[in-house]
Amino acid sequence: MGANGPVRLAVVGGVRGGCYSKSVSMMPDKVQLEAVCDLNEAVLNNWRTKHPGIKTYTSFEALLDDSSIDAVLLATPMMLHAKQAVQAMKAGKHVLSEVAAANTIEDCWQLVETAEQTGMIYMMAENFNYFRLNMMVKNMADQGAFGELTHAECGYIHDLRAISHKENGDLTWRGEMLRDYNGNNYPTHSLGPVSQWLGIHRGDEFDYMTTIVSKPSSQSGYFAEMFGTDHPGASPDYWKQGDSSLTLIRTKQGAVIYLRNDFSSARPFNYAHFGLQGTKGAFLSARRDGEDPLVWLDSQSSDRSYQGTVQWQSIWDLAYEYEHPSWKKDRAKAEEAGFGGDYFVMEEFASAVQEGRRPAVDVYDSVAISCVFPLSVQSVAANGKPVAFPDFTKNRSRYKYL
Repeated sequence: MGANGPVRLAVVGGVRGGCYSKSVSMMPDKVQLEAVCDLNEAVLNNWRTKHPGIKTYTSFEALLDDSSIDAVLLATPMMLHAKQAVQAMKAGKHVLSEVAAANTIEDCWQLVETAEQTGMIYMMAENFNYFRLNMMVKNMADQGAFGELTHAECGYIHDLRAISHKENGDLTWRGEMLRDYNGNNYPTHSLGPVSQWLGIHRGDEFDYMTTIVSKPSSQSGYFAEMFGTDHPGASPDYWKQGDSSLTLIRTKQGAVIYLRNDFSSARPFNYAHFGLQGTKGAFLSARRDGEDPLVWLDSQSSDRSYQGTVQWQSIWDLAYEYEHPSWKKDRAKAEEAGFGGDYFVMEEFASAVQEGRRPAVDVYDSVAISCVFPLSVQSVAANGKPVAFPDFTKNRSRYKYL
């Protein structure tokens, strides 16, 4: 990358990574697509057709040796993210990683220490943070519309049983995760926006948490239905992960968070469930398509809530006042790019690299919301015993991007 030139980006994992192609093409002054890496030759051929002249790799190590690449987007299976990010930063590449950042405490520490030692920019591509609604709620929270924040709730309730296996019944990485871990195994889509609303690492920090998990009845029943009772997945004992995982988190400033993750229960999707409570207002996301998210603000009400007469209103009624400036400016681009927040993810990462500054979801933010996975496994194994969050920021003075 020359002075003020675009960030030369390589995509690692061509399927999900391809979802960012549109965003990249919309900001040529900020980012330039340089290369793609994938193990599947058919995927690479598709990239060659759509992007003539693009460099293609089947070896991640060979890609990292390419001096023409400034940064990598990691869109690989989740369990690979941390180790690949560490490799990339040590090779002098900035990193934009899909979620989650890591799935062990050791990997969280290695990510933090590598970023501090190398000085490379690390950002997690948590696109839920950039959804229009979630950015509007953040803008409201930042302006004090809800008063002092005391409670948040969030949930990724998304029946993904159909992609937990291949056609022959072998497990995908999602299925393997359900088989091998018992905890809250996919926390960041839910916790990412909430952590920003509550100002985690910007005045508050996670303190401790506890997790309990249900039995895996929906998951085992599905495998029995799809592959017969002889398939090992038809037995509940095959799955360590239960259908529904419930986590409670307390912050050091005294706010509490309810977090639910559910990949398996039979019900309509509700993968973006959120709520926020403060001393002067409250927010609730929609439960289904066609329903508006709701808000009540003391400042907008002639009555007091303790009188029992106040009513919710659509949050969109207040968009004229609280729409986030980024969505006011670039809503058409974000909607054209697709997937809610991908445009703003790429724009923020590329801008942070160009400007040499801390990105909005930096390495400390990323490990804080990702470490809920391994901490929840510890808590479940101890029958819900509370576990403390590590202080990943204790050496952040070493890191130049603050």
